[in-house]
Amino acid sequence: MAEETQSSGFSWFLAGLGIGALIGVLYAPKAGRETREDLASSAREGTEYLRQRSREAADQINQIVDRGKAQMGEYVDRGREYVDRTRAQWDDFVTQGRQFVSDQTDKVSAAVDAGKEAYRQTAATPAAATTVNEQAPL
Repeated sequence: MAEETQSSGFSWFLAGLGIGALIGVLYAPKAGRETREDLASSAREGTEYLRQRSREAADQINQIVDRGKAQMGEYVDRGREYVDRTRAQWDDFVTQGRQFVSDQTDKVSAAVDAGKEAYRQTAATPAAATTVNEQAPL
């Protein structure tokens, strides 16, 4: 229903515009040919004005798009920097972790070797082992 009211109002507007133009032509102080030439000239000027404004709008839009692309490029570059920095930190952490595990493995291996050597020395001298067992209360 609202669309019908709007289209009806627009129709009346157009009708009034046409009637006003007709009355203006009838009561114009110029001859018909001059009036037509003036109307055609005004139409050409209006067309040229619209073309110029559309070119200006297109130029402004292109400038905005170019600025947006440049800004997006900066954001992408920043993102890459963050990713690269994070990747480098991650690699450092992994390297440090591997070094820590390697160091601990070496320490455990050294402790196991020392324990084996102590066991061999104890097993090689049975008298010392018996003396130790006799002294220890059960």
